[in-house]
Amino acid sequence: MVSCSDLSGIMAMMPAFTTDDGGSIDATDTISVERMEDGLNRMIADGAGVISTCGSFGEFHTLLWEEFQTINRAAVEIAAKRVPIFVGCTALNSREVVKRMAFAEEVGAYGVLVGVPFYFPASVENAVQFFKDISERFPKLGIMIYHNPTLHNVTLPVPCFEELVKCPNLIAMKDSHRDTMQFMKLQEIIKGHISVFCNQFQFHPFFELGAAGFWSIDAWMGPEPFLALHEAVVGGDIARAKEIMFAISPVMVDRKPNMSWRETASKIGIRYAGYCDPGPLRPPFVNVPEEVDKSQKARAEKWQQLRKIYQPQGARSAAQ
Repeated sequence: MVSCSDLSGIMAMMPAFTTDDGGSIDATDTISVERMEDGLNRMIADGAGVISTCGSFGEFHTLLWEEFQTINRAAVEIAAKRVPIFVGCTALNSREVVKRMAFAEEVGAYGVLVGVPFYFPASVENAVQFFKDISERFPKLGIMIYHNPTLHNVTLPVPCFEELVKCPNLIAMKDSHRDTMQFMKLQEIIKGHISVFCNQFQFHPFFELGAAGFWSIDAWMGPEPFLALHEAVVGGDIARAKEIMFAISPVMVDRKPNMSWRETASKIGIRYAGYCDPGPLRPPFVNVPEEVDKSQKARAEKWQQLRKIYQPQGARSAAQ
C-alpha cells in the first residue's frame, strides 16, 4: 500500500537521457538506456530518496509514445524498488494521462507524477475533478500532484485540498508556488495525507514547516551539495544549512533570466558537469544562444568545485 510516509529526502527529477542521434527531427528511438542506467544507478547509490521521470525537464512533451514506454519501463527496472519511482504522466488531455498511468501501473511503478492537462487553462473545479477521477481509476498507484501554475495554467488554492485529501492514494505534491503563510495553511489540511516536495532552495525553512523533502534538477550535476544541505536541515544544524545555501545560491545567478531556457539550459549544464551524460538536446530545442551555453559551462565548473567541498566525509578522507 502506497503511503505519504514512504516519501522523503531529495527527489531527483530525471532527464530523458538521449541517444547521439536524438537531436534529429527524424529520429524515432532516442532514449539512451545505457546512459540512463549509468546515471540512475549512480544517483540512487549516492542517496536520492525519490526519482521522478518525464516532468518538464524530463521531456514528457518531446517524447513519442514508444519512447515514453522505453524510458519508464527501463527506469522502473533499473531502480528495482530501491527507491520510489514516480512516472511522469502529464499530457494535453485526460484520456492520454489515463493511458500513460495504465502503462505506469503495468510496469510496476510506485506512483505517477501528474499535472493538470494544460493547453487551455482549467478551472479549479475541473482540476480537482481531474485528480479525483484518476485517483478512483488507479487506487493502487501513488499519485503525486505536479503543481506548476506557470506551465499548467491553473493554481490549486489551499482550500481545494479539503477535497483532495479525501483521495487516499493522492499522497504527494511537487510544489514550489506557496509563500510561507500559504504553506503553513496548506499543512494544516494535508499533514498525514500528502507529502510536499518543495524547491531545493525552499527546503530551509520549509522543512521546519512540514515539507517532506525537496525536488531538484541540479542534483544531476552531482548531488553532494544537496545531500549536505538535506543532512544539515534535517539534523537541525541551521548554521551549516545557511552556509550551504549561500554557497550554492550564487551558482543559480549564472542562469539566463529568460525562463524559457531553464530546462534546456539545465540539460546543457548537467552534460558539462560530468556526473552523468544526459545526451544531446531534442528538437525543437536544439539551437541555443552562445551566451546560454557559455553560462552553463561556467556554472558546471563552479558546481564541480562545490561537489568537492561538500562530498561526504568518508569520500573526502579517501580522496586525501
